[in-house]
Amino acid sequence: MPLDLESTYLSLDGQGGVARHEGGENFWRTMDQNPEILGTLLTAMTGEGDWPQWEMHPEGDEILILLEGRLTMILDRDGRESRVEMTPGATLVVPKGAWHRAVDQQGVRMLFVTYGAGTTHRPA
Repeated sequence: MPLDLESTYLSLDGQGGVARHEGGENFWRTMDQNPEILGTLLTAMTGEGDWPQWEMHPEGDEILILLEGRLTMILDRDGRESRVEMTPGATLVVPKGAWHRAVDQQGVRMLFVTYGAGTTHRPA
């Protein structure tokens, strides 16, 4: 049965196992307390405008694949910012420990492959 990765997230255990999780606000609020999350998350999200916060994944790289729209990703590594313009089909690997956020999103639909252990946020 097909899934919508915007409402049903998948976690991958790196050994071929996949678990389904109901997505949404509650998932992100409780993900660090959920033992069923296997390690790497596969999600899709849509967006317009700017992310209201920065995020950082201290335990692993994150892969961002832009499916539709345009955006600029800002990466902050050791206090040095860089900007990456993304258009459909672009793939960006965000290094482990790099703060990042999207700005100027226009009609965005993006696929995320995230090793999410220890994910941290800070206000933009």
